[in-house]
Amino acid sequence: EKHWAKLRRTAQQLGQTVSPDDAYLALRGLRTLDVRMRAHQENGLDVARWLAEQSAVRTVLHPALPDCPGHELWQRDFSGAAGLFSFELESGDDDAVAALVDGLELFGIGYSWGGYESLALPVDPGPDRTATRWEGRGPLVRLNVGLEDTGDLIADLAAGLERFEKAACRT
Repeated sequence: EKHWAKLRRTAQQLGQTVSPDDAYLALRGLRTLDVRMRAHQENGLDVARWLAEQSAVRTVLHPALPDCPGHELWQRDFSGAAGLFSFELESGDDDAVAALVDGLELFGIGYSWGGYESLALPVDPGPDRTATRWEGRGPLVRLNVGLEDTGDLIADLAAGLERFEKAACRT
């Protein structure tokens, strides 16, 4: 009791409390979590497999793909995947990557995971890596594949890769 008031105030200031509405929304979301995660996995794999076949893409970093580094660990330790992964482009500068990402119509630009909307973002993991060095040779794009139709998402990415290749040829 001696420290209760101070602990309570600190907990509230740190955001360790949740409103009743937020608790309700979290519980409601848990009811459909399995269905949504399976859809994220299927959509993510469909898009990742398609990207792996594209000439402008050097590699797809999706742990559920057999060619991905660390696939064996993923296979051993996990029972499913998500729609969050990255792909490395063959070559190109920042302007070419911007042509790809900025022109996407169905993918928003930003960081997130697990939401309905698909997102894309150019990333450079090099400065943030601490355990190992990033060995990538081309630009990297991070995707969160949402719950939209994969045919539409693939068509959007195909148009983006076409813009990327045109812009990369100009440099």
